[in-house]
Amino acid sequence: MINDHEKDLQDADTSHEDSVWTEHTGAGAPDTAPASQIVHLETALAEMRERWVRSEAENANVRSRAKRDVDDMRHFATEAFARDVVEAAENLRRGRETLPPVSDEEAPTIAGLRAGLTEIERGFVALLDRNGIKRVDPTGTAFDPNLHQAMGELVADGREPGTILQALSPTWMLNGRLLRPAMVVVAKPPPDDPAKPR
Repeated sequence: MINDHEKDLQDADTSHEDSVWTEHTGAGAPDTAPASQIVHLETALAEMRERWVRSEAENANVRSRAKRDVDDMRHFATEAFARDVVEAAENLRRGRETLPPVSDEEAPTIAGLRAGLTEIERGFVALLDRNGIKRVDPTGTAFDPNLHQAMGELVADGREPGTILQALSPTWMLNGRLLRPAMVVVAKPPPDDPAKPR
């Protein structure tokens, strides 16, 4: 038979075990603790999702920038070489233009030389064109300081001021980028008539 003292000891042990169980399991605690944990976890999840989205956007930007850099390098790596090749094309044109004008009495040698230089120049310019180097004749277009270099101005009746009257050399482009500006003569407005009132 259990005496009163032993019974008190058993009751004390049982109440101690119950309090330890409540502390570890959260049993008996108010419902606000799990709700605040859920809110905390949802906030942390939203922050992680935002970081992930930003990271993905940054990765996409880095990839597109790298692709653009590689494309630019491929298109424009030959820029110095292209300038030299353009100079050779210009020399062919200048050589052809130094020949005397076509006439009925010209020697067959001169006619053959002219025809040969014309064909070589045509083939050479076509080869450059296939490789992204384009020759543009700006005659008749508006002067653009980004594409043209003015070598002189002339008064031209019936022509809008700023119109290119003559191209001493063409504009050369490499894949849409300026390689060499055209040397041009530009129309200027006529001088004011001193007899006109101002």
